[in-house]
Amino acid sequence: MKLSLPFVKKQPLVAVVRLSGAIGMAGRGSLNDTALAPVLEKAFRKGKPAAVALEINSPGGSPVQSSLIGSRIRRLSEELEIPVIAFVEDVAASGGYWLAAAADEIWADDSSVLGSIGVISAGFGAHVLLARQGIERRVHTAGKSKSMLDPFSPEKEEDVARLQGLLGDIHANFIDHVKARRGDKLDQSADLFTGEVWLAKRAQELGLIDGVAHLRPKMQERFGDKVKFRRYGLRKPFWSRFGATLAQDAITGIEERAAYARFGL
Repeated sequence: MKLSLPFVKKQPLVAVVRLSGAIGMAGRGSLNDTALAPVLEKAFRKGKPAAVALEINSPGGSPVQSSLIGSRIRRLSEELEIPVIAFVEDVAASGGYWLAAAADEIWADDSSVLGSIGVISAGFGAHVLLARQGIERRVHTAGKSKSMLDPFSPEKEEDVARLQGLLGDIHANFIDHVKARRGDKLDQSADLFTGEVWLAKRAQELGLIDGVAHLRPKMQERFGDKVKFRRYGLRKPFWSRFGATLAQDAITGIEERAAYARFGL
């Protein structure tokens, strides 16, 4: 049984939550709200932490999962009155920056890549290849928009216009989130929402982060040299290494590697 002395001051505790990888992909290591919910609950509630630190290394992914995770972080922070401090490693881009912006402060390494406040939809068109092989595509729908952007049919202007409308609305949500979280820190004269990325020092000048710092020394500076750290993160089940899950994880790994490669990583 652990004893606690009533007049001995406890050392401050910082809960560290690792958010690494693409957001919302199908593989078992992917960041999503359902998997992270119990992790975040423990981090905020166990041991009365003085702060929750987020270790972020993500090229982005699903805007919905980014929003759900970010909203959960904000709810717990406000309910329990615990500050949240984000520390960016290689990259916090697109949805990764959405997660970082959920924190009260954002710190990064000199060479961290940040930003990409935009929305992307990528696909392919194979209708010419099918035609060359003598294959006829047959699609029957109830509802004229049901086969929108079918990759095996020629692209339609009206389908592209609908997609642009959807992307524009998601982009507006992203912009609102960043403005709400970063507020007056943002450089109002700069166009920050083109999808461009910056290294940490330029991101600091633009108000996207608070400065250059690493987790342990920054937390020791704030809470003292005797601050304790308790780490939380997603764990990959042992049996997920086998069978069909292995193939799914391999595919997800390729997709995730491609997402990081967009930022030269």
